Amino acid sequence: MFHIQLMNKFRRVILLILDACGIGELPDASDYGDAGANTICNTAAKLGGLNLPHLQKMGLGNIADIEGVPATDKPSAFYGKMAEISKGKDSTVGHWELAGLVKKEPFPVFPGGFPSELIDKFENLSGYKVIGNKPASGTEIIAELGDEHRKTGRLIVYTSADSVFQIAAHTDIVPLEKLYEVCKIARRMLTGEWGVSRVIARPFTGDSGSYVRTSDRKDFSIEPVDETMLDRLINAEHQVIGIGKIEDLFAGRGLTESYHTKNNDYGVDLILKVLARKNNGLIFINLVDFDMLWGHRNDYEGFGKGLEDFDRRLPEILNALRDDDLLMIAADHGCDPTIETSTDHSREYVPLLVYADRFIKRKSLGTRDTFADVAQTVCQNFNLEPMKHGKGFLNDLS
Repeated sequence: MFHIQLMNKFRRVILLILDACGIGELPDASDYGDAGANTICNTAAKLGGLNLPHLQKMGLGNIADIEGVPATDKPSAFYGKMAEISKGKDSTVGHWELAGLVKKEPFPVFPGGFPSELIDKFENLSGYKVIGNKPASGTEIIAELGDEHRKTGRLIVYTSADSVFQIAAHTDIVPLEKLYEVCKIARRMLTGEWGVSRVIARPFTGDSGSYVRTSDRKDFSIEPVDETMLDRLINAEHQVIGIGKIEDLFAGRGLTESYHTKNNDYGVDLILKVLARKNNGLIFINLVDFDMLWGHRNDYEGFGKGLEDFDRRLPEILNALRDDDLLMIAADHGCDPTIETSTDHSREYVPLLVYADRFIKRKSLGTRDTFADVAQTVCQNFNLEPMKHGKGFLNDLS
């Protein structure tokens, strides 16, 4: 009984998601076209090894065979990996499951582009005509259609293997706030059989031949279809602070504060500012550059450098923790940049590292059956009613 009381004294839980940093194909990966995917390990192998001394010390190399990141006999964190049981492999599904909401039916996808009825309705409601309407890489489609968009004023609409309705527009043609307004129109109409997981604003700048997407991307997620741990925390009057695209992925629900990021470094800066405050509750962070800048562009060199850059800043986060803080580092899916035939997310296990200054002995948490084990653990820590899914591991943290 003393053990449970001790563990319940974490006043803050920091849940840090390294977007798209998967660590090996799930058993059903082939159903998603992702056989062989292993984002972190394949990136390390392609680069001849990664230099991640701080993640290595925590136990990242104990989870999988990562070139340059050997296992350690005395990890500073508990370590393991988690399987996804929801249907899908995108950020919304991944974050919802981390928050205890399992999506049993997949969001609709449109591999042949959106039906004409849908596009017609969107054009009528938004007042804009559309070009594109096909699955595409974001950087490639603005290179292909950017000139036509600037000449005609038509919006570039496209999708991917994920359940997304993406709208790209040059900021000189469609001002940022107008693009966001158009995305909100799309979000309101995309329900039922058209109920995609996310509508994504994709602003870009530049001239012909050198178009560049800006950091003002914004996701408009469908509202969670059931209760999440964020709702539970809010109802129990705990603080819930979102950093990065957390607000977007939960449609603004279940947060007391929210801060958007420009890049991973800026995200770490925000983490440090929030950790310096005397707040309690949950701090939920997403660092998106791994996904947005490198994974979807098959830029394994950028991906590897991004991991090493994060690793160099990790001690700043660890040193900012209080004695009563619990840090969990995980991911939401994979996006293997070494698979040349795809720029899409990959269906993978995700790593799990759990750290607190008070830990004396650390060990493997094994392979967790679901991301929802994280939510169950958060609920255990704050004495909330159990979620529908997941098995908490708070009492394993001795």
